[in-house]
Amino acid sequence: MNDLRLVIFDVDGTLVDSQAEIMASMTMAFAAEGLDRPDRAAVLSIVGLSLAEAFARLCPNADQGRRDRLVEAYKDSFAGLRMDNKELGPLFPGARDALQVLQEQDQTLLAVATGKSRRGLDKVLERHGLTGVFHSEQVADHHPSKPNPSMILTALNETGVNPGAAVMLGDTTYDMDMARAAGVRTIGVSWGYHPAADLRPDLLIHTFADLPGAVDQVLRPSHE
Repeated sequence: MNDLRLVIFDVDGTLVDSQAEIMASMTMAFAAEGLDRPDRAAVLSIVGLSLAEAFARLCPNADQGRRDRLVEAYKDSFAGLRMDNKELGPLFPGARDALQVLQEQDQTLLAVATGKSRRGLDKVLERHGLTGVFHSEQVADHHPSKPNPSMILTALNETGVNPGAAVMLGDTTYDMDMARAAGVRTIGVSWGYHPAADLRPDLLIHTFADLPGAVDQVLRPSHE
């Protein structure tokens, strides 16, 4: 019998508080095109989407060439900030401890499903000493944007975990909708970039200390 379970993490706004570097990179990307950056609320509303989809929503009237340039300028700005060793993306309080608790459970596997690129995720994992922690790492390079369930379905396939034994942890409606489309349970976090009231998860947590217990609660076998 397969008793394995899978906890899938979003990154920006869930594991990592990256809003400062996101806002700085957006400012530089729009400036490179001679444009004013949209306001903070608009920018944070698209966190979690692939960059192509994000700029399509932020710049609905721009032609495809301009959107492509914005994507590349954003990527370059983001990478530049990291090369300058600016500490703009700390882990949220308690994230590392919660990951360690889950890692030590033999039946629990960990995965990532993020709108980041492969390069971007690698930098985050390296910066925070999390390389090798996750059994499956799904990034925007290889999938349609959230809320398409492709990332979660691939993570399930790679780990051999049934949808009913998996849960998505995220801070945006894109995370929750992606999880529901894949048939997995949802845990929302109240500290992220979308209003917690909009998430409608199976369970909402307010601190990472609550995560291990929340996973047990939402993935409890029905016969218990």
